[in-house]
Amino acid sequence: MRSIQLSGKSLKLSCLAVVIAGLSACGSDSYSGSGAATTNTATAGTGKFSLAVTDAPIDSADHVVVQFTGVEIKPKDGAAKTFTFAQPKSIDLLKQQGGNSAPLLTDESLAAGEYESIRLAVKSVEGEQDTYIVVSGAEHEMEVPSGSTSGLKLNASDDNPITVPADGAASFTIDFDLRHSIVHTGNDKYKLKPVLRLINNTGSATVKGTVDATTLVSAQCANASLNAGAVYLFTSHDVTPDDVDGQSPEPIASAKVNYNEQTAVYEYVAAFIKAGNYTLSYTCGDDNAEVDDALTFAATRNITLAESETQTQNLQ
Repeated sequence: MRSIQLSGKSLKLSCLAVVIAGLSACGSDSYSGSGAATTNTATAGTGKFSLAVTDAPIDSADHVVVQFTGVEIKPKDGAAKTFTFAQPKSIDLLKQQGGNSAPLLTDESLAAGEYESIRLAVKSVEGEQDTYIVVSGAEHEMEVPSGSTSGLKLNASDDNPITVPADGAASFTIDFDLRHSIVHTGNDKYKLKPVLRLINNTGSATVKGTVDATTLVSAQCANASLNAGAVYLFTSHDVTPDDVDGQSPEPIASAKVNYNEQTAVYEYVAAFIKAGNYTLSYTCGDDNAEVDDALTFAATRNITLAESETQTQNLQ
């Protein structure tokens, strides 16, 4: 099995696709570099923009590596701006859990104002295993439908706008919910059909805590050393928890339960959560996004998260 590479061959990114041609034909403002913007950096009416990726975990994989080649940001008025990475960024999403995230853009200069969408360019070329999954130590190519052509798009909404303040900074994180996203199509083939959630880091909340080893982990998990379960978070109070199956209610986020050898307790962290009302619940069953699984949920409770709050919820 080859090691996870944190760099790759330099590629060019068109407005919507990875192509050999340059970006000048796109009709959009663009640059090619490793982090620093090269245009429009000192004019009035600009702000700084940062973007990172994080992950909601999946039980059946050792690594999920996605190779990003650039980011396109489209304002409500005007041409899109494309950031092309000098070297593709290969990110193991399974390492971006428990409040961790990996940066794609850091303090890039953008015109202040409202933006309507963000598009991620992903390299997924058949036969190259640039984007791949590792299961039980074996590496498999992972297809990302439209990833290398139209990209992965996230739209702004009234309750989740994308705004860059003049002479200020905006920071966002994209959650790749892998419990919803990875499909095993058979014959050792996998697809990543991303379910993405865009979070404004300003005001985002965190919920964390311990999970009782006896009443929950041992009672539900067949082998806690391999899988100690997960905590699911559903939007609004009094939700009857259900598995990930494409039907409502679907969890807005999930957090893997891990054993902390130093403290000898099981614990979880769910970060990058918008303030609001949620139902929290624990389960240890295998959750296949393509199937309606009969999971057992326990320690279900209502919680309310305030802006920028870190709340402790110990489950037992």
